[in-house]
Amino acid sequence: AAIGFGTDPDLQVDLIADLDLVNATRGVTQVPGLHNASRAFLFQDIEREIHAAPHVTEKLIQLFRNKSEFTFLATLQQKAATSGVILSIRELEHSYFELESSGLRDEIRYHYRFNGKTRTEVFPYRLADGQWHKIAVSLSASHLLLHVDCNRIYERVIDPPEMNLTPESNLWLGQRNRRHGFFKGVIQDVKIIFIPNGYITQCPNLNRTCPTCSDFLSLVQGIMDLQELLAKMTAKLNYAETRLSQLEDCHCEKTCQVNGVIYRDKDSWVEDDHCRNCTCKSGIVECRRMSCPPLECLPDALPVHVESQCCKVCKAKCIYGGKVLAEGQRVLTKSCRECRNGVLVKVTETCPPLNCSEEDHVLPENQCCSVCRGHDFCAEGHGCGENSECKNWNTKATCECKNGYLAVQGDSAYCEDIDECAAKMHYCHANTVCVNLPGSYRCDCVMGYVRVDDFSCTEHDECGSSEQSCDDNAICTNTVRGHSCTCKPGYVGNGTVCRAFCEEGCRYGGTCVAPNKCACPSGFTGSHCEKDIDECAEGIIECHNHSRCVNLPGWYHCECRSGFHDNGSYSLAGESCVDIDECALKTHTCWNDSACVNLAGGFDCLCPSGPSCTGDCPHEGGLKRNGQVWTLRDDRCSVCSCKDGRIFCRRTACDCENPSADLFCCPECDTRVTSQCLDQSGHKLYRSGDNWTYSCQQCRCLEGEVDCWPLLCPNLNCEYTAVSEGECCPHCVSDPCLADNITYDISKTCLDGYGVPRLSGSVWTMAGSPCTTCKCKNGNVCCSVDLECLHNN
Repeated sequence: AAIGFGTDPDLQVDLIADLDLVNATRGVTQVPGLHNASRAFLFQDIEREIHAAPHVTEKLIQLFRNKSEFTFLATLQQKAATSGVILSIRELEHSYFELESSGLRDEIRYHYRFNGKTRTEVFPYRLADGQWHKIAVSLSASHLLLHVDCNRIYERVIDPPEMNLTPESNLWLGQRNRRHGFFKGVIQDVKIIFIPNGYITQCPNLNRTCPTCSDFLSLVQGIMDLQELLAKMTAKLNYAETRLSQLEDCHCEKTCQVNGVIYRDKDSWVEDDHCRNCTCKSGIVECRRMSCPPLECLPDALPVHVESQCCKVCKAKCIYGGKVLAEGQRVLTKSCRECRNGVLVKVTETCPPLNCSEEDHVLPENQCCSVCRGHDFCAEGHGCGENSECKNWNTKATCECKNGYLAVQGDSAYCEDIDECAAKMHYCHANTVCVNLPGSYRCDCVMGYVRVDDFSCTEHDECGSSEQSCDDNAICTNTVRGHSCTCKPGYVGNGTVCRAFCEEGCRYGGTCVAPNKCACPSGFTGSHCEKDIDECAEGIIECHNHSRCVNLPGWYHCECRSGFHDNGSYSLAGESCVDIDECALKTHTCWNDSACVNLAGGFDCLCPSGPSCTGDCPHEGGLKRNGQVWTLRDDRCSVCSCKDGRIFCRRTACDCENPSADLFCCPECDTRVTSQCLDQSGHKLYRSGDNWTYSCQQCRCLEGEVDCWPLLCPNLNCEYTAVSEGECCPHCVSDPCLADNITYDISKTCLDGYGVPRLSGSVWTMAGSPCTTCKCKNGNVCCSVDLECLHNN
């Protein structure tokens, strides 16, 4: 991809050129860059919209999806003590890649997404100092490098960022979105390069000597894929060899017995009484009506059935009033007449009385006597054969073939069996033999196989043996290739693993232990574990008197009081909080002849009588007089005083009624509209100095500028941690499969369903279950089921 230090244009995005900043007018001005001949752009502190065009975004999305490593490069000069976003690739409020520089806290922040959750890496570094800097952020799988001015500042292993950007994603330069995160300063040479160690293009002297994580993982994954393919081919070959060895060499003939006569397989005979030809097929008698030659009657005749004859014969027809009558059919004129040998003959017929009103009288077709509506014509006798059924209509009865039978020469009164086996109209699957039956068929199992259902057979009854791998909450069903597992109602999964399903879910790490029943973790309660237990307020926890109870979502923390510190054992109830001996550590401020006396949680200065016992305080290499008040040199917002050898400092009291109040120290007194901030949702205004929490970040408005940083979480002394839905801070978990923040050790491998070794961190689909995804976590196989996949399949 690279020749020397040149880069394939198809593997990079030059944002200065692609965003056409030369022609941008609002908020961006072209200025001289770091070098005399270079071109840079000043991002001013006004509203602007610098984002990528659709074709640039599309190229970027494809590169992110196809590459596992990239480097973001930029040269910039940020206005001192300001905060702003250098680059943001996001969809609405979801940041896939966002680099932010905070001059208020002297931090570089990298925001990204992992498993659908926002992650933030914070790098303490002062980038907003008004000086030129080169910055490079390189990502290779879970390996992150931060270079500033060609110096490797930080190197970390992080959760692998999501690279599958959505089509709705967009790229913003010098801002987070239309309203937030405006960068103030000069930017040039902004590129995203999709090659290993792309920082070399910015700093050629930093040539790499080792392969990247992505290089190594790609090689190992290739080996794993070959092993997997070999395992699958071996399994198929073994299956084929087993089937070949089970082919039978003999065939047993099945005979038929009819009226005491035994017929061999494929023997045929005639049943004169029923006008049928019969054949013995594999022990089953199959009879078909005799095939009658097609009749070609003269124009004045019609084919009709005659008693004692199997086939129709031609008989003269009658015509009356334009209506054609066949032999034996009647018509009612002034009298009743019947068609006989082509002549309408008057017949005498006495009609029976009817037990219905006259409006319900119905005259049947080709008859002379009316009947009541709903009359059962089939009960009068019909000419339907044994394989057809008589069906009543309003004025007549007709014959219809039964299921599995077909009309003979279009006459539904006589129907013959359909040979589904010969016509390949059956559903018999592998390991079965189709056997035709009158009106139907049967799927017999091949010798040595066990029936699964009406159409399938399998080699073994795995459900009835210990070979089945179904969950206790699943139903086992034998299949052609083994067996299948289906979760019982109220459970979801692939059958091998079934988990109880709770419709409203279990919050804060709760576990669904039975259908719609949650087991809540310690610290939470409620039907869906939605309520946090305030251990401090309810008196459940009693912290040691050297500490105070601080409630946290799902748990609590005994925090050492001022003047105490933890001895390193970090006991839960705060017993490990011990007094800080300021006298022994010489962190006290007692001066001259005054004596330091250690107290629980503090100290005191005892001043005996004497000329040198002044009560003065040493401070920053100088001396402050007893009673003196001064402002700190590095913090103009703090006021300190010296009293009897002890220094007391506090924040300057803010009097917003005083027109000369220092707005830098008292931002809450700043009522200027330009100093207000709009929150991230764009619906709420904050005054300068206001603080709020947003998306697990602490945010502050200062003179119209919003700065956010991750919430501080307690340090956890455990191997595996997880962040539950709705929480910001992780908690300890014992099961590595539940952990979402884990350092992978590639030396700890797992075996998949084919016995193929998998590296820690690798992901695969479970054999035979396309909706189950498994991951190797340091020797533990962790599988999860995609419910949407199950629903769609």
